[in-house]
Amino acid sequence: MTGQEEANEQVQLELARLRQEHRDLDAAIDAMVSLGTADSIQIQRLKKRKLVLKDRIKQLEDQTVPDIIA
Repeated sequence: MTGQEEANEQVQLELARLRQEHRDLDAAIDAMVSLGTADSIQIQRLKKRKLVLKDRIKQLEDQTVPDIIA
């Protein structure tokens, strides 16, 4: 396996981990809202974490897609 292939594999693993964490946060937020068990500050913190994850996922996805010059 070349260094590039190994790096790409690492990126794919990180993407999978971040996507799972994003889904878990989404489920946690939905559960808290539906049960009414969380205060708005806690929900806002989780939503902010979700946005950070989304940004990082987008960065990694951009890394894995080759630039195409039109």
